[in-house]
Amino acid sequence: MSQVFEPYSLAGTTLANRIVMAPMTRSRAEAESRTPTELTALYYGQRASAGLIVTEGTQPSATGQGYPATPGIHTDGQVAAWRRVTEEVHAKGGVIFLQLMHTGRIGHPSLTGLTPVAPSAVKAAGQVFTGEGPQDFVEPRALTGEEIEGTIADFAGAARRAIEAGFDGVEIHGANGYLVHQFLAPGSNLRTDAWGGGPEGRIRFAVEVAKAVAGAIGPERVGFRISPGNPFNDIAETDPADLEATYTALVGALAPLGLAYLHQMEAPGVRDLLLRLRKQWPGTFVLNPFTDGAPTGPESLKLVEDGTADLLAFGALFLANPDLPARLRAGGPFNTPDVASFYGGDAHGYTDYPALDA
Repeated sequence: MSQVFEPYSLAGTTLANRIVMAPMTRSRAEAESRTPTELTALYYGQRASAGLIVTEGTQPSATGQGYPATPGIHTDGQVAAWRRVTEEVHAKGGVIFLQLMHTGRIGHPSLTGLTPVAPSAVKAAGQVFTGEGPQDFVEPRALTGEEIEGTIADFAGAARRAIEAGFDGVEIHGANGYLVHQFLAPGSNLRTDAWGGGPEGRIRFAVEVAKAVAGAIGPERVGFRISPGNPFNDIAETDPADLEATYTALVGALAPLGLAYLHQMEAPGVRDLLLRLRKQWPGTFVLNPFTDGAPTGPESLKLVEDGTADLLAFGALFLANPDLPARLRAGGPFNTPDVASFYGGDAHGYTDYPALDA
């Protein structure tokens, strides 16, 4: 049997297999309270056969929200609602981490009533979907030094609330052009103080967030996601030398913290850097491999067999196949993801994908 389907010890927590459900925004939280619903509990419970579930990005504060109907973890009501989700997953033998996602400049005042914040007042190119339809990104407000410290505290507080809600741990979202990634990238971080400048300054926010979260709930309960070279949300990391210097410095600073895992979402053309970071990282390495937009199944499993990764994360394929580990073991067949129902809506395209035994 492939070692992909064997149990794995993640910082002392036993996973049933090495297959991870990647974090995916679904925009189905209750719109006003930003709480997950009973349908959310069903959705994650259906996928509890994953070795590890990482939830959709969840804002650690009101200002961290960037899309309609995304859930938060900064109120008592949100904690109570998430507890229904974790109880459902645990009842089915699953392990679930909450992803903490502050979107930074990716957002709009119509969503929160607040001006988005960022390391620098650099507007992202493009549009964001709002309740009034697509709207251009706005120029964010640069965080003050005091506000940076407050945002770090927000992450730590959100992590504590996640554990209160029953999660097995949290994942810090440092990828895909959101706030942590905005600090890492030279195009969005133009600061000349201790939070910017060269790679050592630009990684500081990410490292301090990781330290604060690990201090709040224990490093064995903390994962960290990166996506070097990913241009999503108008991130520019186009200088190969700077890219390597930034991420080797980041991984070098995170490594001594004893985190549960490092999770890399692979961008095109960075496999060499990925392999260097994998070698540099002393603990569990989770890979969400680049597939050029085409969901892949059994062919990706070799990345565990050849040592490229310890755990493999699947996104759209897991969205459409609630029993993905069983399907991977059988070599298929696989349901086709319905792109039109990815964001917002009801049970259609959310909890109505059939399992093999159906």
